[in-house]
Amino acid sequence: MKSDHRPTPRRTVLRLAAGLGAATAVGLVVADPGTSPARQPANPVPGAAGSQAAAFRARPLAYRLQPMTGHAPLRYRPAAPPVRTRPFEQLTDVGRAMVLTFDDGPDPLYTPHILDTLREHGVRAMFFLCGEMANDNRDLVRRIADEGHTLGNHSWTHPLVTRLSRAGTTDELGRTSDVIEEITGEAPLWYRAPYGAWNRNSFEIGAALGMEPMAWTVDTLDWTVPGTDTIVRRVRQGAGPGVVVLAHDAGGNRSQSVAALRRYLPELLDDGYRLTVPQRR
Repeated sequence: MKSDHRPTPRRTVLRLAAGLGAATAVGLVVADPGTSPARQPANPVPGAAGSQAAAFRARPLAYRLQPMTGHAPLRYRPAAPPVRTRPFEQLTDVGRAMVLTFDDGPDPLYTPHILDTLREHGVRAMFFLCGEMANDNRDLVRRIADEGHTLGNHSWTHPLVTRLSRAGTTDELGRTSDVIEEITGEAPLWYRAPYGAWNRNSFEIGAALGMEPMAWTVDTLDWTVPGTDTIVRRVRQGAGPGVVVLAHDAGGNRSQSVAALRRYLPELLDDGYRLTVPQRR
Protein backbone atom coordinates (compact mmCIF):
# COMPACT_ATOMS: atom_id res chain seq x y z
CA MET A 1 0.00 0.00 0.00
CA LYS A 2 1.13 3.52 -0.53
CA SER A 3 2.34 5.69 2.31
CA ASP A 4 1.02 8.97 0.97
CA HIS A 5 -1.15 11.02 3.33
CA ARG A 6 -4.82 11.29 2.60
CA PRO A 7 -6.57 14.64 2.25
CA THR A 8 -7.76 16.42 5.38
CA PRO A 9 -11.52 16.24 4.59
CA ARG A 10 -11.17 12.46 5.06
CA ARG A 11 -14.24 11.06 6.74
CA THR A 12 -16.41 14.17 6.99
CA VAL A 13 -17.59 14.33 3.39
CA LEU A 14 -20.68 12.19 3.84
CA ARG A 15 -22.81 11.93 6.95
CA LEU A 16 -25.68 10.01 5.42
CA ALA A 17 -28.38 8.26 7.37
CA ALA A 18 -27.36 4.68 6.62
CA GLY A 19 -25.67 5.25 3.23
CA LEU A 20 -27.02 2.27 1.30
CA GLY A 21 -27.64 2.97 -2.38
CA ALA A 22 -30.14 1.08 -4.47
CA ALA A 23 -31.30 1.55 -8.04
CA THR A 24 -33.08 -1.72 -7.48
CA ALA A 25 -34.71 -2.50 -4.15
CA VAL A 26 -32.26 -2.81 -1.28
CA GLY A 27 -32.96 -4.30 2.11
CA LEU A 28 -31.13 -5.21 5.27
CA VAL A 29 -31.32 -8.86 6.24
CA VAL A 30 -30.09 -10.30 9.48
CA ALA A 31 -27.05 -12.52 9.13
CA ASP A 32 -27.54 -16.06 10.29
CA PRO A 33 -25.50 -16.71 13.44
CA GLY A 34 -22.21 -18.41 12.74
CA THR A 35 -22.41 -17.99 9.41
CA SER A 36 -8.05 6.62 5.49
CA PRO A 37 -5.03 8.99 6.06
CA ALA A 38 -1.77 7.04 6.45
CA ARG A 39 -2.00 3.98 4.22
CA GLN A 40 0.86 2.05 5.82
CA PRO A 41 2.92 2.23 9.00
CA ALA A 42 6.48 3.50 8.72
CA ASN A 43 7.76 -0.04 9.27
CA PRO A 44 5.45 -2.13 7.11
CA VAL A 45 4.27 -5.53 8.25
CA PRO A 46 5.94 -8.17 6.07
CA GLY A 47 3.51 -9.32 3.42
CA ALA A 48 1.21 -6.30 3.83
CA ALA A 49 2.89 -4.07 1.26
CA GLY A 50 0.99 -3.54 -1.96
CA SER A 51 2.08 -4.10 -5.54
CA GLN A 52 3.40 -0.58 -5.89
CA ALA A 53 5.21 -1.35 -9.11
CA ALA A 54 2.21 -2.97 -10.77
CA ALA A 55 1.75 -1.68 -14.28
CA PHE A 56 -1.45 -0.02 -15.46
CA ARG A 57 -3.68 -2.78 -16.71
CA ALA A 58 -5.90 -1.51 -19.49
CA ARG A 59 -7.63 -4.76 -20.35
CA PRO A 60 -11.30 -5.65 -20.74
CA LEU A 61 -13.14 -6.21 -17.49
CA ALA A 62 -14.64 -9.68 -17.41
CA TYR A 63 -17.42 -8.80 -14.99
CA ARG A 64 -18.71 -5.70 -16.83
CA LEU A 65 -22.27 -6.83 -17.18
CA GLN A 66 -23.91 -6.93 -13.78
CA PRO A 67 -27.51 -6.28 -12.67
CA MET A 68 -27.53 -2.52 -13.10
CA THR A 69 -26.25 -2.59 -16.69
CA GLY A 70 -28.69 -5.15 -18.05
CA HIS A 71 -27.79 -6.21 -21.57
CA ALA A 72 -25.39 -3.42 -22.42
CA PRO A 73 -22.91 -4.03 -25.24
CA LEU A 74 -19.40 -5.14 -24.34
CA ARG A 75 -18.05 -1.64 -23.95
CA TYR A 76 -18.31 0.94 -21.23
CA ARG A 77 -21.45 3.04 -21.07
CA PRO A 78 -23.30 4.78 -18.23
CA ALA A 79 -25.73 2.52 -16.44
CA ALA A 80 -29.45 2.50 -16.97
CA PRO A 81 -31.66 3.45 -15.20
CA PRO A 82 -30.13 6.93 -14.79
CA VAL A 83 -27.48 7.05 -12.10
CA ARG A 84 -28.23 9.00 -8.94
CA THR A 85 -25.92 11.78 -7.84
CA ARG A 86 -25.48 10.60 -4.24
CA PRO A 87 -26.17 7.54 -2.06
CA PHE A 88 -29.63 7.08 -0.67
CA GLU A 89 -30.01 8.82 2.67
CA GLN A 90 -32.47 6.64 4.55
CA LEU A 91 -33.31 3.10 5.43
CA THR A 92 -36.73 2.21 6.70
CA ASP A 93 -38.14 -0.74 8.60
CA VAL A 94 -34.77 -1.96 9.77
CA GLY A 95 -35.69 -2.23 13.44
CA ARG A 96 -32.53 -2.35 15.52
CA ALA A 97 -30.31 -3.54 12.68
CA MET A 98 -26.83 -2.06 12.27
CA VAL A 99 -23.99 -2.66 9.83
CA LEU A 100 -20.30 -2.88 10.74
CA THR A 101 -17.89 -2.02 7.92
CA PHE A 102 -14.11 -2.19 7.71
CA ASP A 103 -12.07 -0.36 5.06
CA ASP A 104 -8.61 -0.54 3.46
CA GLY A 105 -7.73 -4.21 4.03
CA PRO A 106 -7.19 -6.97 4.20
CA ASP A 107 -4.16 -6.74 6.47
CA PRO A 108 -2.48 -9.96 7.65
CA LEU A 109 -1.75 -8.47 11.07
CA TYR A 110 -5.14 -6.99 12.03
CA THR A 111 -7.85 -8.50 9.82
CA PRO A 112 -7.58 -12.02 11.29
CA HIS A 113 -8.22 -10.67 14.80
CA ILE A 114 -11.30 -8.82 13.59
CA LEU A 115 -12.54 -11.98 11.88
CA ASP A 116 -11.95 -13.99 15.04
CA THR A 117 -14.09 -11.56 17.08
CA LEU A 118 -16.89 -11.54 14.51
CA ARG A 119 -16.90 -15.34 14.37
CA GLU A 120 -16.94 -15.60 18.17
CA HIS A 121 -20.18 -13.62 18.27
CA GLY A 122 -21.75 -15.06 15.12
CA VAL A 123 -21.79 -11.70 13.34
CA ARG A 124 -21.28 -10.85 9.70
CA ALA A 125 -19.77 -7.56 8.54
CA MET A 126 -18.71 -5.78 5.36
CA PHE A 127 -15.08 -5.45 4.25
CA PHE A 128 -14.29 -2.82 1.62
CA LEU A 129 -11.05 -4.08 0.13
CA CYS A 130 -8.29 -2.22 -1.66
CA GLY A 131 -7.30 -4.23 -4.70
CA GLU A 132 -3.56 -4.18 -4.12
CA MET A 133 -4.06 -5.45 -0.56
CA ALA A 134 -6.46 -8.15 -1.75
CA ASN A 135 -4.02 -9.23 -4.42
CA ASP A 136 -1.21 -9.59 -1.87
CA ASN A 137 -3.36 -11.39 0.73
CA ARG A 138 -5.48 -13.79 -1.28
CA ASP A 139 -5.87 -16.43 1.43
CA LEU A 140 -7.20 -13.76 3.76
CA VAL A 141 -9.71 -12.60 1.15
CA ARG A 142 -10.90 -16.20 0.82
CA ARG A 143 -11.29 -16.46 4.58
CA ILE A 144 -13.40 -13.28 4.69
CA ALA A 145 -15.68 -14.64 1.98
CA ASP A 146 -15.79 -18.19 3.37
CA GLU A 147 -16.90 -16.90 6.78
CA GLY A 148 -19.92 -15.24 5.22
CA HIS A 149 -18.89 -11.60 5.21
CA THR A 150 -19.72 -9.22 2.37
CA LEU A 151 -16.85 -7.98 0.23
CA GLY A 152 -16.90 -4.48 -1.20
CA ASN A 153 -14.72 -2.52 -3.60
CA HIS A 154 -12.59 0.32 -2.17
CA SER A 155 -10.49 0.95 -5.32
CA TRP A 156 -7.06 -0.46 -6.12
CA THR A 157 -4.67 2.11 -4.59
CA HIS A 158 -7.04 4.30 -2.53
CA PRO A 159 -6.72 7.46 -4.66
CA LEU A 160 -8.81 10.60 -4.46
CA VAL A 161 -11.24 9.50 -7.17
CA THR A 162 -12.52 13.03 -7.81
CA ARG A 163 -9.10 13.85 -9.31
CA LEU A 164 -9.10 10.89 -11.69
CA SER A 165 -10.24 10.72 -15.29
CA ARG A 166 -13.09 8.39 -16.18
CA ALA A 167 -10.53 5.91 -17.51
CA GLY A 168 -8.57 6.14 -14.28
CA THR A 169 -11.67 5.58 -12.15
CA THR A 170 -12.69 2.63 -14.32
CA ASP A 171 -9.27 1.09 -13.87
CA GLU A 172 -9.20 1.59 -10.09
CA LEU A 173 -12.64 0.08 -9.57
CA GLY A 174 -12.37 -2.46 -12.36
CA ARG A 175 -9.07 -3.98 -11.33
CA THR A 176 -10.31 -4.35 -7.77
CA SER A 177 -13.54 -6.09 -8.76
CA ASP A 178 -11.52 -8.26 -11.11
CA VAL A 179 -9.15 -9.52 -8.41
CA ILE A 180 -11.97 -10.09 -5.90
CA GLU A 181 -13.85 -12.13 -8.47
CA GLU A 182 -10.70 -14.05 -9.38
CA ILE A 183 -10.12 -14.97 -5.73
CA THR A 184 -13.68 -15.67 -4.58
CA GLY A 185 -15.55 -16.44 -7.79
CA GLU A 186 -17.89 -13.47 -7.32
CA ALA A 187 -17.48 -9.81 -8.18
CA PRO A 188 -18.46 -7.33 -5.43
CA LEU A 189 -21.91 -5.71 -5.53
CA TRP A 190 -20.95 -2.76 -3.30
CA TYR A 191 -18.31 -0.07 -3.37
CA ARG A 192 -17.16 2.83 -1.23
CA ALA A 193 -15.22 5.82 -2.50
CA PRO A 194 -11.86 6.41 -0.81
CA TYR A 195 -12.12 9.36 1.60
CA GLY A 196 -15.87 9.29 0.98
CA ALA A 197 -15.13 11.52 -2.02
CA TRP A 198 -17.83 10.72 -4.56
CA ASN A 199 -18.55 12.34 -7.91
CA ARG A 200 -20.81 11.60 -10.84
CA ASN A 201 -18.10 9.63 -12.64
CA SER A 202 -17.67 7.28 -9.69
CA PHE A 203 -21.42 6.72 -9.40
CA GLU A 204 -21.81 6.06 -13.12
CA ILE A 205 -18.78 3.82 -13.46
CA GLY A 206 -19.52 1.92 -10.27
CA ALA A 207 -23.06 1.31 -11.53
CA ALA A 208 -21.81 0.20 -14.93
CA LEU A 209 -19.61 -2.33 -13.15
CA GLY A 210 -22.63 -3.67 -11.29
CA MET A 211 -22.05 -2.08 -7.90
CA GLU A 212 -24.11 -0.01 -5.48
CA PRO A 213 -22.47 2.79 -3.47
CA MET A 214 -22.39 2.60 0.30
CA ALA A 215 -21.45 5.37 2.70
CA TRP A 216 -21.68 5.43 6.51
CA THR A 217 -23.38 7.18 9.41
CA VAL A 218 -21.00 6.68 12.34
CA ASP A 219 -17.34 7.44 11.71
CA THR A 220 -15.11 5.98 14.41
CA LEU A 221 -12.15 8.04 13.13
CA ASP A 222 -10.04 5.10 14.23
CA TRP A 223 -7.43 5.99 11.61
CA THR A 224 -6.44 8.92 13.85
CA VAL A 225 -5.57 6.40 16.61
CA PRO A 226 -7.69 8.25 19.20
CA GLY A 227 -7.58 5.49 21.80
CA THR A 228 -9.65 2.36 22.28
CA ASP A 229 -12.01 4.03 24.77
CA THR A 230 -12.78 6.83 22.31
CA ILE A 231 -13.55 4.41 19.49
CA VAL A 232 -15.87 2.41 21.73
CA ARG A 233 -17.62 5.57 22.92
CA ARG A 234 -18.19 6.81 19.37
CA VAL A 235 -19.80 3.54 18.33
CA ARG A 236 -21.98 3.29 21.45
CA GLN A 237 -23.13 6.91 21.23
CA GLY A 238 -23.88 6.60 17.52
CA ALA A 239 -25.69 3.26 17.72
CA GLY A 240 -29.22 3.24 16.35
CA PRO A 241 -31.55 1.64 13.81
CA GLY A 242 -30.02 1.56 10.32
CA VAL A 243 -26.64 2.87 11.43
CA VAL A 244 -23.59 2.02 9.32
CA VAL A 245 -20.34 2.09 11.30
CA LEU A 246 -17.07 2.97 9.57
CA ALA A 247 -13.89 1.39 10.94
CA HIS A 248 -10.60 0.15 9.47
CA ASP A 249 -8.65 -3.09 9.45
CA ALA A 250 -5.63 -1.80 7.53
CA GLY A 251 -3.79 1.35 6.44
CA GLY A 252 -1.82 1.82 9.66
CA ASN A 253 -1.68 0.58 13.23
CA ARG A 254 -5.17 -0.83 13.80
CA SER A 255 -4.60 -2.46 17.19
CA GLN A 256 -7.02 0.02 18.78
CA SER A 257 -9.68 -0.87 16.20
CA VAL A 258 -9.22 -4.55 17.03
CA ALA A 259 -9.44 -3.95 20.78
CA ALA A 260 -12.44 -1.64 20.43
CA LEU A 261 -14.41 -4.20 18.42
CA ARG A 262 -13.88 -6.78 21.16
CA ARG A 263 -15.59 -4.39 23.58
CA TYR A 264 -18.39 -2.71 21.64
CA LEU A 265 -19.61 -5.73 19.66
CA PRO A 266 -20.86 -7.79 22.65
CA GLU A 267 -22.27 -4.59 24.20
CA LEU A 268 -24.29 -3.84 21.05
CA LEU A 269 -25.61 -7.40 21.00
CA ASP A 270 -26.54 -7.20 24.67
CA ASP A 271 -28.45 -3.99 23.88
CA GLY A 272 -30.55 -5.87 21.35
CA TYR A 273 -28.93 -4.64 18.13
CA ARG A 274 -28.82 -6.99 15.15
CA LEU A 275 -25.52 -6.76 13.31
CA THR A 276 -26.32 -7.47 9.70
CA VAL A 277 -25.09 -7.12 6.13
CA PRO A 278 -27.02 -5.58 3.22
CA GLN A 279 -28.38 -7.56 0.32
CA ARG A 280 -29.93 -6.43 -2.92
CA ARG A 281 -33.19 -8.04 -3.95
